[in-house]
Order: sequence, then structure tokens, then C-alpha cells
Amino acid sequence: MKILVFVNHVPDTETKVKVGADGQSIDPAGVNYMLSPYDEFGVEEALRAKQAFGGEVVVVSLGGESNKETLRKALAMGCDKAVLLKDASVRDSYAVAHALAAYAKEYAADIIFCGKQSIDYDDAQVGGLVAEMLGIASVSVVVKLEIKDGVITAEREIEGGHEIVQAKLPAVISAQKGLNEPRYPSLKGIMDAKRKPIEERTPESAAARVVPVKMGNPPAKAQGKIVGTDAAAAAELVRLLHEEAKVI
Repeated sequence: MKILVFVNHVPDTETKVKVGADGQSIDPAGVNYMLSPYDEFGVEEALRAKQAFGGEVVVVSLGGESNKETLRKALAMGCDKAVLLKDASVRDSYAVAHALAAYAKEYAADIIFCGKQSIDYDDAQVGGLVAEMLGIASVSVVVKLEIKDGVITAEREIEGGHEIVQAKLPAVISAQKGLNEPRYPSLKGIMDAKRKPIEERTPESAAARVVPVKMGNPPAKAQGKIVGTDAAAAAELVRLLHEEAKVI
């Protein structure tokens, strides 16, 4: 089985992100990066598919030289090959998906895994866009997956419950938390990953469909207010929620 995993190189969840001087991007100074957590579930599920059906797992990332750090973590987890679609420019979800889909079409993958979204821009669009560009099935927010005789049976989260769907391979699976428990890279895996080459490719370009206009920090949290300590405070609280907070 030919298995692809798309991974993104994102700011660490513990890093305090600042808006850049241009007001349209983040300031990279002092920012630590990591493998996007949802993509980690995708990597683990790809490795389990290889264990069950054989074949190879190729991990692909679109970005600059620093993305190799994330690719090496995926290699350390057990992926067979890493490919960097090298382009340090800022792309929207459409342009990212265009480049990934072009590589996936060339590779002719049987199944593609990715996270349900990256934790930087949270667009949650790339998996579905890639599937549409390739003309194959897409199943998102997957929490359970079974593959049998070229057919996938996936359990996915929906509002208020879960849904079970089926689709024929090839397909794109967007992983949700709960799909699996990602493995920790072994010491041997880490050492092997350092020696494995990372193939560099020039990705196909595409015009962005969405352009950032302005980026800013959320407003500072207002200071709390105590309106009373007995039942008489209820009426004042309702008034403030209606007239000041405007939530009722």
C-alpha cells in the first residue's frame, strides 16, 4: 500500500506568539516550532496501516528549511521517506492544497492522512481541498478507522454525536484527537532519522484565494466586577448582561 501523510510545521503551543511588524503575519523571533498535533495522529494511523497491509509511508511537508525538523520527527516515529516541498512563502489553504495534491497525484497514493486542521491558522480546509483536486473521497474528523478490501469504514465526529461512513480507496483521511495514541520516537528511530535523506522538491505554485489583511491580538480581558453577594444582585447582573455585555 502506498501511504502519504501531510504534516505541518507550526508554532509550539507553549510559545507566546506576537504579531509581526507588517500586521499580517506572526513575528518568528523566538518562536519554537513543532509537528502539528493533529498531524501526529495522521502519522500514527499511517504507520498502523503499513503494519496491517505493508507498503511504505511517505511524509510530506510544504514550507521552508525549518520544516525538516518536523519531517525528521515523523521519520523517527517510523515513516520510510520524507519529502520537503520547499517554499518559504506564505500560502493560503488553496495554494497549499494545490502543491500537496500535485505531489499526491504523481505518487499515486492509495490513502492519504493528515490532521483535521493545523493549529496555526485553524482553517481545516487542506484535506478536503486535496481530495477535491484529486477527485477522491474525503472523510474528516475521523476518530475510528477500519480498512478492508479497498473500502474504509470511518467513524467521525458530528454535532451532537458520531457518524459512521464508508468510502472506497483512494481517499483522504483527516484525523481527529482520539483516533489513536501517537507513539514516541525510539532512540534508534531518532538516530536513524538523522541519517535518512530528505528529498527536496520545488512545489507547484498557485495564486492565493485568501489574502491576510490584518492580524492582531485579542482584546485584553476586562477587569472582573462584583455586583453583590445576595439574591438582590440577580437583577443587577441581568441588567449588566443586557446593557453592557449585550449577551442577553
